[in-house]
Amino acid sequence: MAAGEGMRLRPLTERWPKPVLPIDGRPVLATLLRELAAAELRRVWLVTGHLAEKVERLAGDGSGFGVEVRTVRQPASLGSADAVQRALAAGAAEPLIVTAADTLFHRGDVARFADEFRAAQADGAVAVRTDPPPGPGRHAIRRSAGRVLAMRDEHPANPWSGAPLWGIGREVAKRLGLDRPPYELEKAFQSAIDDGHTVISVEIGKTRDLTYPLDLVKENFPYLQGT
Repeated sequence: MAAGEGMRLRPLTERWPKPVLPIDGRPVLATLLRELAAAELRRVWLVTGHLAEKVERLAGDGSGFGVEVRTVRQPASLGSADAVQRALAAGAAEPLIVTAADTLFHRGDVARFADEFRAAQADGAVAVRTDPPPGPGRHAIRRSAGRVLAMRDEHPANPWSGAPLWGIGREVAKRLGLDRPPYELEKAFQSAIDDGHTVISVEIGKTRDLTYPLDLVKENFPYLQGT
């Protein structure tokens, strides 16, 4: 999913879409595509919107990153579930792995997540982490014995926040876009959980993201912090 406007990163994202901005001096999307290739997830549907041409120019056909990229346009900010529906309409099929194109994961975590989702044969999977912890823009996930009980948990002692990495099976896919816009994946997952379907939680390591303009400095110039 690479269609977002990156509002909190303005004015940078008025000229550059968030997925092409760098972490460790490399565009986030480029690093993520290579991570997908390493996880043997080689057919990629890239859903674009804001400044789509710049995202699509970077990805190309995916051959430079070891994957096959097909681009799909999302004409407006209609939500994450709508983005997945557009990929499905363009030829993607469940079970599938969905990720945001503006987040980096610890090396190997995407592959391990995909393997655990495949092995569990669950209706869905949600990645959870403790770093970054729940907070502004990152709500807690209620889980027990490796199973997601609720997509949102207000308990202040809950250390598990959701990460933008999901596994979608048929029962979750059937529930995409059944609510009001913006259509969000969280609602589709919760609907499946409420109906008794199994959604597993997969613990992953620290994730990295560019949320505010200063993050661009912190994530690319660690020597400025004396490290």
